[in-house]
Amino acid sequence: MLIGVLALQGAFREHQCSLEKCGVSTRQVRKPSELDDIDALVIPGGESTTMGKLLNGFDLMKPIINLANQGMPVFGTCAGLIMLAKHIRNSRQETLAAMDIEVERNAFGRQVDSFETDLDIPVLGNDPYRAVFIRAPYITEVSEGVDILARCGEKIVCARQERFLVAAFHPELTDDLRMHHYFISLIAAKTPVSNKERGHTC
Repeated sequence: MLIGVLALQGAFREHQCSLEKCGVSTRQVRKPSELDDIDALVIPGGESTTMGKLLNGFDLMKPIINLANQGMPVFGTCAGLIMLAKHIRNSRQETLAAMDIEVERNAFGRQVDSFETDLDIPVLGNDPYRAVFIRAPYITEVSEGVDILARCGEKIVCARQERFLVAAFHPELTDDLRMHHYFISLIAAKTPVSNKERGHTC
């Protein structure tokens, strides 16, 4: 199994390390050819407006949309969540438009309002999950077919729609690998695990 990690901005190296601790190979993605042969893609945090511009500037927007439409699993965290949404409240920013959700950016406040908290995420088991929120968005609306996996208070902060997974928090900034293991389980359910020796070493 080879998972691409979009490496335009954000904590992409931390995502790679978490995935490789889970036993899968990874590849940094900065150009369309680096999407070849990957089984899935992780879109890390960052600044969503800048990320959208970079995706177009590096000619990655349309190839990723095409792969997502063809069934490639994608995991978006923080700004990655925004990029997967079909709608952003009070914004006409271009996104990958993969998930039937509406999101609000910076919904928990500014950088100085960043926080950590324990979440109940039943798909990860009974133990609480320590989540790191940094200028985080949240999901304001979901359509039929979207499973809500976690809330922070009343706010939806983790969801899944078939092969797409999003989290408003940063699983790559903790030692808890359960979110990455969960994403890998979604990929494995779709794609047989390969024995190919490929990818980056953490």
